[in-house]
Amino acid sequence: MYNKLTLNIEQKTIENAKIYAKKQKRSVSKLVEEYLSTISSRNNENIEHSSLGPITKELVGIIKIKENNKNLIEYKDVLTEALMEKYL
Repeated sequence: MYNKLTLNIEQKTIENAKIYAKKQKRSVSKLVEEYLSTISSRNNENIEHSSLGPITKELVGIIKIKENNKNLIEYKDVLTEALMEKYL
């Protein structure tokens, strides 16, 4: 069931949102709905990350690193391996 929601947003932000929505082939309403759905579900799951910035919060958990002999693989090793795969 859908309900109408009135928001007060700066005009420039609205204009930019409409441009972005058009590029994404979505409506501004759909973008807002998806955003609110995402942050409300993440808020319940990731309370421990509340001190992180919004972009960092979005990126938390995006990379999964396998454990190697009970020690986490170092970032430097992962980066080296990725660069070797890319350029060799």
